[in-house]
Amino acid sequence: MKQHIKKSKYQTREQWLEAAVHQMEPLFKKQGYKVPKVRVSCGFPSSRALSRKNTAIGECWSKSAATDGVCQIFISPLTSKAVEAVDTLVHEIVHAVVGNDAGHGKVFRKCALAVGLTGKMTEAEAGKELLGTIAGWVKALGGYPHASLKPGRKPKKTQTTRMVKCECEECGYAVRTSRKWLAKAGAPLCPCNEQPMSYKVPAELEEDK
Repeated sequence: MKQHIKKSKYQTREQWLEAAVHQMEPLFKKQGYKVPKVRVSCGFPSSRALSRKNTAIGECWSKSAATDGVCQIFISPLTSKAVEAVDTLVHEIVHAVVGNDAGHGKVFRKCALAVGLTGKMTEAEAGKELLGTIAGWVKALGGYPHASLKPGRKPKKTQTTRMVKCECEECGYAVRTSRKWLAKAGAPLCPCNEQPMSYKVPAELEEDK
């Protein structure tokens, strides 16, 4: 079923996510934290992006990893619900605020709890009060201009080489050539005895005609 995307005043996911960061800045400021400059994109985290267990749906890259010194945050394209995307974004912004070196330890926990995240810190998500606040942000932002990807429908890998192995039955000399040249000039000749080499086109290549 085709996924319906709610009308949004933002054309790109990045614009929408960056606007969401601005929406949450006052919340962090109220708790004594300043949100640093960040870049936010929709993209797969570097690990566990498609894991069946403990799937990573967000990731914050430290400013030390960026050549311009600006943190970069990625929200998984598997996420299409606006509230979930912002909930994940809050978690990643906490990392940007306290620094990646803090991990999910005491410093992270203090900030996370202050802004309304709850639960196990490695999976900290919005509590009831913060969810209500996020709903207000989302209403102001409009629809998240994104449709989720389905992991089971990955794009097929394009076969870049369609070469057929040719081998001399007498000496074992082998080369590979394309079906085009086999059809045009026939099997190559072995340099040892100048006899045509034998070959067999693999079934997967036959089907790919």
